[in-house]
Amino acid sequence: MCKPFLKWAGGKGQLLEKLNALYPQELINGEIDIYIEPFVGGGAVLFDVLQKFKVKKAVIIDLNKELINCYRCIKEDVHELINQLETLQEKLHSLNIDEQAKIFLEIRKKYNTIKLNGNYDFEKAADFIFLNKTCFNGLYRVNSKGEFNVPFGRYKKPLICDRANLTEIHNLLQKVDIFYGDYSECKKHIHDKTFVYFDPPYRPITQTQSFVGYSKNGFNDDNQKELSYLVRELSERGAKVMLSNSDPKNSKPDDNFFDELYKDFSIKRINARRMINCQADKRGNVTEIIVTNSVC
Repeated sequence: MCKPFLKWAGGKGQLLEKLNALYPQELINGEIDIYIEPFVGGGAVLFDVLQKFKVKKAVIIDLNKELINCYRCIKEDVHELINQLETLQEKLHSLNIDEQAKIFLEIRKKYNTIKLNGNYDFEKAADFIFLNKTCFNGLYRVNSKGEFNVPFGRYKKPLICDRANLTEIHNLLQKVDIFYGDYSECKKHIHDKTFVYFDPPYRPITQTQSFVGYSKNGFNDDNQKELSYLVRELSERGAKVMLSNSDPKNSKPDDNFFDELYKDFSIKRINARRMINCQADKRGNVTEIIVTNSVC
């Protein structure tokens, strides 16, 4: 079984067993033709669905151009990407930790300076994965200028190139259409044999928690409400939908933001462990919500 090729804040690898229990019965029965993931991120659910169920094709969408470039490069020519990653890995592993930090900063500067060159920029994709594997805590965060600004993680010999895993992902992606764009683009691909999974940037559960740094624009409460309108529209068109988000009740038991937003849907609360946080004491068990239009 292949796994995500990136570390990703909010990644669903740890929750797959719980999510499997909430997948629509139509997916389990082989009645779903198309799987769509508009906030694909690290792709844990995408790979899970493609490896366990007989969907005819999948569609992934994300507003992170560099992330979409990675998926496209893996699909188009994984061997070219592997060659570049192995070169970066060999160079890094030959250096001491201070020299590694210098190389990290050089590649981060280059990454932020050079713009994507077409739909298949292999150098940019290799740098993206290199930075993800070597930066602090595997975080992907950009500043207001859209520049990646996470510091060096100081890992001794991180695995930058997993040749076998990347090759398996390449094979899976042959039945995946990959798009850069807003989540609403998924409307073009909907019919009554579609399963759509939304995993948007999570709503902060405290006043001080504000990590929505996957893109420079963030994702506020108005965006969450707009997304809920789309979820309702797709449900009315016959699609099966699932959505993940933070549970406001972790910090405010009377906060019914999502309970009210999705009052006509099924809402389950599941236990999760927040793995990425700049403060170690803030990593721990929380509940998250899973919204579906199926009775589970």
